[in-house]
Amino acid sequence: MKSLYVFTTILFISLFAGAQTNLYQHENFDQLTADHKIIAVVPFEATVELRPKQREKISEEEFAALELSEGASIQNAMYSWFLKRKKRGTMEVDVQSPRITNAKLAAANITPENMVQYTPEEMAKILEVDAIIMGTFNTNKPMSDGAAVVLTLLVGFFGTTNTAVINMEIYNAADGELLWNYNKKVRGSLGSDSDDLINTLMRKASRRLGYTD
Repeated sequence: MKSLYVFTTILFISLFAGAQTNLYQHENFDQLTADHKIIAVVPFEATVELRPKQREKISEEEFAALELSEGASIQNAMYSWFLKRKKRGTMEVDVQSPRITNAKLAAANITPENMVQYTPEEMAKILEVDAIIMGTFNTNKPMSDGAAVVLTLLVGFFGTTNTAVINMEIYNAADGELLWNYNKKVRGSLGSDSDDLINTLMRKASRRLGYTD
C-alpha cells in the first residue's frame, strides 16, 4: 500500500513538474478599476499543436474551424468561471455574456481572424465595457465540447495527458492600460473539457486578481 502511495505521488509530481506561472498586476489596479461595473471576455486566439501525422489527416478548413472552436470554448469557460464567483458574491463586477460580446463584435465586423488589427481600448469601447479580457491559448489536445471526440475519430487516440499554455490579459477601457497579465503552463491530466481546464489554470491566479475576493 505504501509503495502504491509513493508511486502515485511521484507520478503526480512528474505530471505537473513542468508547471510554470507568471502573474502581473498593475500597482494601481484598485484605483484604476474602482469605478468598473462590467467587463467582457473576447474569444481567445487558440493554437492546437498536432503531431505531423495527425495534422495530415485534417484539411485546412477543418483545422481552422477547430482552432476557432477552441478560442470560443475558452471564452465561454472563462465567462462561466467569473459568473460562478459573481453568484458566490466574491466578484465585484458584472461580466458581459459572450452572446452579447460576440454580437457586438460581429456588428463592428470584428472577427477572431482580424481581431489583432484592433486595440483592446477600441474593442472595449465597442463592447461598452470598463475592461476587456483577451489572450492566447495553446494546447496539444482539443478541449472544446465535441472537438476532441471528432478529432479522435479522424486522427486517432490522443491519450489522457496534455500540455496547455494560457496567456490572459485584462486591459482598461479608458486608456488601454494593461491591468493584469497571467501566463501559465501546465503539463498533465487537465480534465475533460474547457471548464475543467480553466478551473485548474485559474485556481491560484484568482487569489491575486483584484476583481475577486
